[in-house]
Amino acid sequence: MTTIRPGLCSVTFRAHTPEQIVEAAAAAKLEVIEWGGDVHVPPGDVRTAERVATATRSAGLLSCSYGSYYRATPSDELAPVLDSAEALGVDRVRIWAGRTASKDVSVAERDALADRLQDAADAAAQRGIRLALEYHARTLTDTVETTEWLLQRVPGLSTYWQPDVGAPDDVALAAYRTLESRVDAVHVFSWWPTIERLPLAARESLWRAFVHEVSLVDRAPRDALLEFVPDDDIDVLAREAQTLRDYLGCGLNAGAAE
Repeated sequence: MTTIRPGLCSVTFRAHTPEQIVEAAAAAKLEVIEWGGDVHVPPGDVRTAERVATATRSAGLLSCSYGSYYRATPSDELAPVLDSAEALGVDRVRIWAGRTASKDVSVAERDALADRLQDAADAAAQRGIRLALEYHARTLTDTVETTEWLLQRVPGLSTYWQPDVGAPDDVALAAYRTLESRVDAVHVFSWWPTIERLPLAARESLWRAFVHEVSLVDRAPRDALLEFVPDDDIDVLAREAQTLRDYLGCGLNAGAAE
């Protein structure tokens, strides 16, 4: 049975340097880092990407993906994003499905976005990189239905998943079940009841249920990435990482070791 790698999105700690994040992630016994394109590894800055990749490897960690802000609009450039991803040595780039909520996107706009995403996926594949959608509000992938449609329309894409803000456990998990065959990574955090950032343990029932759900199927997400922590405090990372490892170990990973 496949195991899920515990990791971290670097955007969790935008105020800290890549070196500080690497040190904290290694001390917290995480395995992978997704490097963000907004602060730590700007698109097209290959030298910075190479430096960050080296620092990550030297600490015994892997760069698992590049968290880009490519949104597949006519003005967005993909090539610099792919350049940075290659320099990081990753095979996955997280992208966004436009800038507009699905309810406000016309059929023609939806099809045009899908065509641009198809072209982007083809260009990435030529470099050995796959694109994964951000499952997020105010984009075409802000509902399960529109995300599923886009994944069917552009077969080369995969997706991330995260619990919808304010969704009860059963509703959040139902969304995951619908998308699970194409989910490549999960953003892990505890927001409740809306966007209040709580310790990960505050939603223990959700995350333990998620790990149990994954243990029942053949295909698991590759990475579970801590995305938000209370007060963006890097000093709580060790605690949050321990909670995440405990959850992964109680279901999927524990089953794999038996």
